[in-house]
Formats: sequence, structure tokens, C-alpha cells
Amino acid sequence: MTDLWGDLLSCLDLDARPGTVFEGRNQQLGYHRIFGGQLLAQSVRAAQLACPGKAVKSLHVQFARAGRPQEPVRYEVTRHHEGGSFATLTVVARQTQGVVAVAAVSLHSHEEGPDQQIAFPMPAVPGAEHDVDLSLLPWDTRAIVDVDSPKSEPPEYDLWMRTPAVAPELAPALTAYASDLSLIGTALRPLEGVTQHDSGTAFSSAVTTHTVWFHRPFTTEDWLLAPAEPAARPRPLLRPGRRTHRAGVSGRLLRAGGFVALPYGRVAATRARAALSASQCRRRR
Repeated sequence: MTDLWGDLLSCLDLDARPGTVFEGRNQQLGYHRIFGGQLLAQSVRAAQLACPGKAVKSLHVQFARAGRPQEPVRYEVTRHHEGGSFATLTVVARQTQGVVAVAAVSLHSHEEGPDQQIAFPMPAVPGAEHDVDLSLLPWDTRAIVDVDSPKSEPPEYDLWMRTPAVAPELAPALTAYASDLSLIGTALRPLEGVTQHDSGTAFSSAVTTHTVWFHRPFTTEDWLLAPAEPAARPRPLLRPGRRTHRAGVSGRLLRAGGFVALPYGRVAATRARAALSASQCRRRR
């Protein structure tokens, strides 16, 4: 845990370059492409560094191509507007091969005012017997159900998470990073005999867009609940006889009391290596 945690924090420590340009190293994951969560987190950090004193309120990322893990990523920030309260930026993640991702980012200075929100039901944190090992998340995670069960189950997944002590300004980047991990696995749960571990064999997938909204300040050192579900019901991830489809999955991050710290969502293109049967694609409602 310590090595992966330290590696992630090192990736979030971007180096300033001339102009509003920052450079970030890549995680040492032994994977053939850069994990999308790293690009999300580093885009958040680039926006924060370009506009100190303002908090990131929304991040909408378009992924152009797979990033190469052997080459650092340059984050080129363009300020389209920066006033006393709001700022609008574009962050372009670039390598020598070209643009890897483009992020539209909105920032806002803190302002006092009424805080009103409907609280969602907040179940108790599961006990330690429900600890799960999500290899890319170097912190405490718990879940009641197995996201990788081969059985056909409803496309829902509740993940609890808690990080080690960390600087509060890193909370948005860390949660943006985590929001990229379990959504495809959640979308695959209705497919009998198919899990996210079958990526590259039964199917391939590529995230096209990812959006995160940051509603209110929060810390990651306390338990947070991240429930995920399909962005549109009851459309299946893959249909009988079809090999290409788009999957939309959304989630929320709830802090103590059931208040939303941030909602997020993504769209991914999925391609089955062979046409799936009707029994594999049956829906659970």
C-alpha cells in the first residue's frame, strides 16, 4: 500500500514549466497505457495550480487516445476567463504522439451562503470482513457485493473508501482518480459469465468521456460512500448479436450524513470479441 500510495502522490506533484504548462510523471503500473484516473487527477491538479485560490467545481474530460506510460504528460492550461469569483479553463494533456485528453474545467472562489441539500440514505460502514482489494486504489476500500461476480446481478455497486492522511487540496484529485475505477465493472454485472477481468478477451473497452462535479468541500480521510449505477435504465451494456455499444454509468460520492460531495459519470465504447448470447445479455431490473 505504501509504495502505490507514494507513487500516486508523486504523480500528483506536477512540475511547472514556462507559461501555464505543467508536467506529470506516470504511475508505475506495468500496464500498456496510462490509467484514465491518473489523467483525471493530474488535470484537476493542473487547474488548481493555474488558478490558486479557486476550487475546481466541474471537470469534463474527452479522451482522445491512449497515453503512453513510458513518457511524461504535459498539461497545457488555457485561461478562457478568470474573474474575482469564477474561472474557466481548458487543460490539454499532451505527449509527443499528440493530444491524449482535453479537459474543460470550471473553478469558483469560496463564498458564504445558505447550504441546503436533500440527504440520501446513508447506511452504516461495513465491517472489516468486507474489506476488498482494488489494486489501483492504495487505500481502505469495502463493499458488500463482489463487483466481479460471474453471476448475473443488478448493475449497482456501493464502494466505501478512506485514504490515509493527506493534504486537503488533494481530495478533489484523489476522488477524480477513484471515480474512474469500478464503473465498467458495474455496467458489466448483468452479463452472466463476463466481468471486467475479461477485458481484452471477451470484450474491449475505451472510455470516451468522463465528468465530475465538485459540490462542496470534503476530506478523504473519513469514510466516503460511492454508489454507482447505469446512467440510463434499463439499456444493457451489450446486446445480443451486437459487437459494439456505448455504456453510460454514473455515481455519487456521499460524505457523512448522506450529503453529496460530488456526482460523476462516464461514457465508454465497448466491443465484444464475439456476439454475445441472449442469456448473457439478459437484463436485471
